[in-house]
Amino acid sequence: METIKQNLIVILKQVSLFKGIEEGDLYNMIDCLNPRLYDYQKGQTIATIGDPFTGIGIVLEGEVIVAKENIAGNRMIMTVLKSGDMFGEMISFSRQTTWIAAVSAQSESKVVFISPEKVISQCDKMCSGHKKLIENMLSIMARKALLLNRKVEYLTIKSLRGKLCAYLLETQRKANESFFELSMNRDEMADFFNVARPSISRELGKMRDDGLIDFHKSTFKIKDVKAMRDYVE
Repeated sequence: METIKQNLIVILKQVSLFKGIEEGDLYNMIDCLNPRLYDYQKGQTIATIGDPFTGIGIVLEGEVIVAKENIAGNRMIMTVLKSGDMFGEMISFSRQTTWIAAVSAQSESKVVFISPEKVISQCDKMCSGHKKLIENMLSIMARKALLLNRKVEYLTIKSLRGKLCAYLLETQRKANESFFELSMNRDEMADFFNVARPSISRELGKMRDDGLIDFHKSTFKIKDVKAMRDYVE
């Protein structure tokens, strides 16, 4: 049991939720947080809409999909989570008692669940790292809220080219460099814009052929800023 606990601490130290918490504090917090470790096969359901909410999930290995169905019954991927990513934290801060999205394993995955009530309130042992844990949680939620706001803004742009132009222009502005790296790969961009991956690659290729951009893998350069802004407006 002690070996399992130590191995879990090594893994959790790499997760943003526990960033800045000393190993000794994390060791004392483990029992309080009541972590439950599960292994999932590719395609296996982790949570279904309407299932009782039993804890915040943290992906330790593999990839996990969070999805919902639209009115027409078609599945819409909300996000793809990788090692270190978290899901269910919004529910833990609400009065919702059931899962509001479906969660499934996109590949063989390992997920740890922790009790939500132990995250949002002071633990019985008054762990010194608990304040930092709450700060990390709020920071993560704030970043996700900003990302969701960005996604809504992009979705108001009708064409895929317009969406890509807006995303590339924003990324270049933040980098303040002629050549800049994208934070999302093609698969992640497809999920973000809710389109098929080939559509992303095909449109980027057309934009390069039209002289708007140039790129190699994840490194991009904008060649015609004015033309790209016209697609956004």
